[in-house]
Amino acid sequence: MTATEAIIEVRGLRNQFGSQVVHEQLDLDVRRGEIIGVVGGSGSGKSVLMRSIIGLNRPAAGSVRLLATEMMRASETERMQVERRCGVLFQNGALFSSLSVADNVMAPMREHFRLPLPLMQRFAALKIALAGLPPNAGAKFPSQLSGGMVKRAALARAIALDPDLLFLDEPTAGLDPIGAAAFDELILTLRDSLGLTVFLITHDLDTLYTICDRVAVLAHRRVLACGPLAEVERCDDPWVRDYFQGPRGRSALLAAQHARARHAHPAGGT
Repeated sequence: MTATEAIIEVRGLRNQFGSQVVHEQLDLDVRRGEIIGVVGGSGSGKSVLMRSIIGLNRPAAGSVRLLATEMMRASETERMQVERRCGVLFQNGALFSSLSVADNVMAPMREHFRLPLPLMQRFAALKIALAGLPPNAGAKFPSQLSGGMVKRAALARAIALDPDLLFLDEPTAGLDPIGAAAFDELILTLRDSLGLTVFLITHDLDTLYTICDRVAVLAHRRVLACGPLAEVERCDDPWVRDYFQGPRGRSALLAAQHARARHAHPAGGT
């Protein structure tokens, strides 16, 4: 698989709960190595789409090809192999409250591999450090962590098995602007250093403008637009115009432009 080929291919997806149709004929490709941001109004089915891709929700129709595996037709063994290559950060972290941070990070290791405890502890310490947490965070319980630390602990668990694909559901929700910006930078660093592909659900315009290579807009039960932000912004749809061209969208664009200018011309540079 080359860098330009799709690591996720969704075709003709239909998700329905009773009489409510959430998705209809939804198509989406995600390319290896990119950070794709998924946006949409409340009820557009962003989390449902993610859950359908990773196998937690079975669609009513359509196909999902994930890491070259047709998930709808995969055997249990094939699905387990794909699951090992995917890391997920759910909304609000979804940590096990009765386990320490280190034990939360070791949970996927225990589920998928038989490793000696000292080795798992060393791996957990490494992932905790990669997520930007101090070494003593491993012994803490979720209730002892700040909101930002919970997000980072959940991220450490998501990368526990060195995944190819990282799914993030509203990772900066509830964080202050400084904490959200730091988390965005962390995602960029991990993508570049670990070679991750990132599927990112967010409402955070700063995140979209700062770290996303492409953006997919969910509306009218399908992917209405997908591409670089400069292309998506030109989509002639009322929701897209209000979202990206409103005051908050313009502010996020200016902030991203200023940040890029600072990186290109650091203080004291020529």
